[in-house]
Amino acid sequence: MTDVDAFANVADLPGVEEAVADARKAVDRLLGHRILRRRSAEVSTESALRGARASAELEGASVTLEELRSAAEGHAAPIVQGSLRVTAELGSLAETWRKAPRQVLARLHVLAAADLLDEADLGRPRSGSGGPGEVSDPLGLGPAPSPAEVASRLDALCDLLVRPSKAPALVIAALVHGELLTLRPFGVADGVIARAAQRLTFVARGLDPKSLTAPEVGHLELVAEYPDALRAYASGTSEGMVRWIRHCADATVAAARDSQAICEAYLRG
Repeated sequence: MTDVDAFANVADLPGVEEAVADARKAVDRLLGHRILRRRSAEVSTESALRGARASAELEGASVTLEELRSAAEGHAAPIVQGSLRVTAELGSLAETWRKAPRQVLARLHVLAAADLLDEADLGRPRSGSGGPGEVSDPLGLGPAPSPAEVASRLDALCDLLVRPSKAPALVIAALVHGELLTLRPFGVADGVIARAAQRLTFVARGLDPKSLTAPEVGHLELVAEYPDALRAYASGTSEGMVRWIRHCADATVAAARDSQAICEAYLRG
């Protein structure tokens, strides 16, 4: 992804416009719910909790919403604690994400992997002479790219993120998510970071400015398709890119539906 507006080039691929429209329609329907006029903060908080649980489960940690609500954070599995810390801080990172994405990625890794790595390895992408020696692969994606490839592609991604783009937020968010999970730049908790980056992009690019949807929930609902869609992205083909964006759109629709159910529950009292 080295073109001036590589995001927009992908957005022009056949089938992407329809996927974007489906996701936009689902999110707009959610944003129009009347309960949000007075309880949007509560919906956002509940969505964040559900997102943290879903992201942790996708990393291999099983935990229920009830357990998250009733148990102290310190008693949860390390990846669950990390996922909770990440979602708690996302709101304060959206503006920085637009200007300094590498800084935000480092911060997300510190939050996500604080209980999994030595302090010296936190916030540092994999290299040939430091950081975790193995790359975790809870989704079974296969071997990760080399540290040299990670460095080059991470630079390219962060460069694109600070440039203007005509691409819709969904496309940018999907490509950020796909690239980060393909690279697995830190070796540990990369899935939590990639999914958080997708959600951050939704907020920063205006698709879901109040973070009312939890795309992590959608990816968990579609977990049977998630790894294959990621592998399609990693293939680098146009067809693979479109398949991945379609998956992210479907996950967004599922997430919006879940948040719509939260709104209905609040409306019923």
